[in-house]
Amino acid sequence: MKLERLISIIYKLLNHEVLSASMLAEEFQVSQRTIYRDIDVLCAAGFPVVSYQGTNGGYGIMDGYKMDKTLLGSYDVNSLITVLRSLSTVFEDERAQGTIERLQTIGPKHHDTSLSVDLDTRHMEPNALRHLRMAIAQRKIVRFEYIDAKNERTTRDMEPLRLHFKHANWYVYGFCRTRRDYREFRLSRLMNLFVTQETFEQHDKVPEEAASANKRWQGQLEDVVIRVGPEALAEAMDRFPHADKQFHADGSMRMRIPVFQPLEARWLLTILLGFGCGAEVLEPPELRGIVKEQLQNALKHYEDV
Repeated sequence: MKLERLISIIYKLLNHEVLSASMLAEEFQVSQRTIYRDIDVLCAAGFPVVSYQGTNGGYGIMDGYKMDKTLLGSYDVNSLITVLRSLSTVFEDERAQGTIERLQTIGPKHHDTSLSVDLDTRHMEPNALRHLRMAIAQRKIVRFEYIDAKNERTTRDMEPLRLHFKHANWYVYGFCRTRRDYREFRLSRLMNLFVTQETFEQHDKVPEEAASANKRWQGQLEDVVIRVGPEALAEAMDRFPHADKQFHADGSMRMRIPVFQPLEARWLLTILLGFGCGAEVLEPPELRGIVKEQLQNALKHYEDV
């Protein structure tokens, strides 16, 4: 990973007077051009890296910075260790583990971390993340079956470009050859992942599909108002953390939730039905009618009970 290479370069420069680009390139198994770019990134980030000319020239840290005055304070080091440890567990990355060991020599010997990161992978195929990451690094086409938001099952061929962890879920973003467009897929809905031997060319410009979609939705949101009983407060706040909340003396809560096309939002209907008698839809009246119809249809399955 580029991040762990940058951290390792910082560590090496802090512990050596001068290191040449060729030595760093050999150490990290990359080209000297890559090292030059890495040094530019470090300088842009504010690290005092200086260049020394001549036969024994190379790169070093500006005079006055020693290991006991490291630019990475104990807070920064332990935060980086926590994040890297979680990533190394998820991806079974031995290189990240090596970086962790080097960072531990910078940080305090005894420290109780105040940060914990859990990148949950229980709701997806085993090894899906590792296989997708390998496919992204090697630019290989992947094939998988997918259940979309309309509950339709399709087979997709994809050029994977990056992995996302957001909203407590993992996603893969890339070019879907089946739909001939850029798409984002939630890994919990992905099945029978297969990495093919077919490769694809690097994408020069990748659109930020999610960002542009959010901009299109602005100004088209409609408020959904629900009353939440005292027994469902915690779950409702987990589900709708950004909703406007008003608490009442009887322990209930009124929530106002901006939703894009709420009458067609199946995800919203699923959440509302999941509350059972713990929540009641107040507005819009059309959504209230849809919830009532769904509950009546569900009861038909239990008429013989």
